[in-house]
Amino acid sequence: MLHPQVAAALAVRRRPTADQLAADPAVQLAALRAAMEAAVDAECGPELPLPVVVDVDADGVPCRLYATRADAPVFVYVHGGGWTFGSIATHDRLCRRVADRSGCAVLSVGYRLAPEHPFPAALDDVAAALAYLRREGRDLGVDPSRLAIGGDSAGGHLATVTARRQRDQATPLDHQVLIYPTIDPLTSSESHETLGEYGIDRESTSLAWQTFAPHAADRFTPDVAPLAADLAGMPPTLMISAEYDVLRDENEEYADALLAAGVPVVHVRYQGVNHGFARKLALYDAARAAADQVAMTLRAALLF
Repeated sequence: MLHPQVAAALAVRRRPTADQLAADPAVQLAALRAAMEAAVDAECGPELPLPVVVDVDADGVPCRLYATRADAPVFVYVHGGGWTFGSIATHDRLCRRVADRSGCAVLSVGYRLAPEHPFPAALDDVAAALAYLRREGRDLGVDPSRLAIGGDSAGGHLATVTARRQRDQATPLDHQVLIYPTIDPLTSSESHETLGEYGIDRESTSLAWQTFAPHAADRFTPDVAPLAADLAGMPPTLMISAEYDVLRDENEEYADALLAAGVPVVHVRYQGVNHGFARKLALYDAARAAADQVAMTLRAALLF
């Protein structure tokens, strides 16, 4: 059953006007970006104070480091937003809560967005941030020898592709956390047919894929389509999906593929909620539960 908090959440964000939606794509995108940024306080709540919140230039990639203790392991977080919007600021409250509850540091990556910077720019930025963290982490006061990666939606896609590339480079990560990740460029699963009325739909996800990877041939390669890769040796995984999300079925398919490849997976489907719920700590009880589940998973994976 759809939770009543979903309808309330959908009413919070100020949507683009009819004139903005009728304008050229650049104006539409600017309106969507501005609406997401403007809704942060209403959707995500107040900032949780932490001992360390510092902006970092990771070899040209803007990042923000959150920490509650010295020499903590690090969770690299990659925000969602269809590869085209979202930012460190839109996911700030989620990162603060995870850092506070987990005892791990969180490095949030402000990667370049499409369409200004299509594939592979975002992946290159996440890789650059990881390389910087491995090299400079001790000077930042964290322990770069214990690393996990994660993200939501498009950020989950970038996180799991990065995890696979790190495996291939013999620098494997210790864990990955995938919050309703975008997995299938073909948007072929049944949930795209049946769940398109709860925030995102097949049209919007297809447009996001085309904007991120405008060359169709790229969408069949492992760096864009995670299911095209050999998944053996991927890091242990927490998968969080949402019952009323068009990505629900591809999330399940990816979790099953990881399991079939011998990867330890915990897949939790949050009932009654839709895509994007996890960062909206002020609107969803499930968001706070999910953030705390992520934190406890990281604590178990990296601290013990």
